[in-house]
Amino acid sequence: MARILSIDYGKKRTGLAVTDPLQIIASGLATVSTCELFDFLKQYVTTEQVERIVIGEPKQPNGQPSENLQRVQQFVSRWQKAMPHIPIVFYDERFTSVLAHQAMLEGGLKKKARQDKALVDEISATIILQDYMRSRSHLNI
Repeated sequence: MARILSIDYGKKRTGLAVTDPLQIIASGLATVSTCELFDFLKQYVTTEQVERIVIGEPKQPNGQPSENLQRVQQFVSRWQKAMPHIPIVFYDERFTSVLAHQAMLEGGLKKKARQDKALVDEISATIILQDYMRSRSHLNI
């Protein structure tokens, strides 16, 4: 099997997470500068088998698109043109940053570590991937 990779796309930084090859466990991969994301992913998929990419769909709490959606859609369009063999699917990312902070608190991280925005982005990407995997297992996909 191939991995599934997830993206928590941000204006400045982007968190990434990935499954193991058997798609059982989601783990944080990295946080990269958004301007370097495309090249980072192209390099990653040359060394690792990736079945698909799950990208957080930015929405406001009321379900309306957030201001970041246009940037995400531009990235997805660019990816689909360059790498059509690795599909990207959208997945609702509402509240992942809140859940990431909560996980950091429950994990006992000190205040300084909890203020590390790059870590929050990577944890958010992991939460998106875990939720996506959970939703697929309920659908038996």
